[in-house]
Amino acid sequence: MIKLYDKVKMHNGKYAIIVEVLEQQKAYIADIEIADGEYATDVIFYSDISAIMVEVEQPISRMQI
Repeated sequence: MIKLYDKVKMHNGKYAIIVEVLEQQKAYIADIEIADGEYATDVIFYSDISAIMVEVEQPISRMQI
């Protein structure tokens, strides 16, 4: 299930942040990344989304520097 403020990857390779759920598994309003640090707000559809991005935290002690 896609939730408010989830980051998604679209089939066109762009990333978007969900800012409103219009209808679950149908339509969303999203801020779509169009350039470095620039976004455009638009409606996207469930069929436009290829993945929900998940951020994973890793303790510094486990990172190899």
